[in-house]
Amino acid sequence: MNAPSEQDLIGFVLHEARLIDEQRFDEWLDLFTDDGRYWMPLEYGQTDPVLHNSLFYDDKLLLRIRVERLKGAKTYSQKPKSRCHHVLQTPVVDAMDPDGNRYLTWTPFHYLETRQDEQTLFAGWSRHHLLQVDGTLKMKLKRVDLVNCDSAFGNIQLFM
Repeated sequence: MNAPSEQDLIGFVLHEARLIDEQRFDEWLDLFTDDGRYWMPLEYGQTDPVLHNSLFYDDKLLLRIRVERLKGAKTYSQKPKSRCHHVLQTPVVDAMDPDGNRYLTWTPFHYLETRQDEQTLFAGWSRHHLLQVDGTLKMKLKRVDLVNCDSAFGNIQLFM
């Protein structure tokens, strides 16, 4: 099995954001390992998602439930559906460890979520903790750190 190149890792991050923007959530879920997590800390510099509150700390099962809710015909909070748009800076590869099957990227972003006449802009950094599973890159952890993570938020409907 060949180790992924830096361009493969950057391409993964860009593809992942596109799947969210295009609401291809089932394909997005397939990018996670079976024990993968989606984490959005509540405090700047937070190091522990278990002993401290987080905005999100979802395993794959909870992510699947959220996706099914978004697709549901009777999800009235999604009539009309929320939409989003990522603007990413070029992802930076922070770690490439083929022997340990560990790859880490860091990506500054702006993210817009909209529904009806309301638009909400978020800014932050995402970290993708990746590994290869049967020759395919998968997310073990996606961590999303918002610049203003400790602010009061309304409902965040989609995934950053």
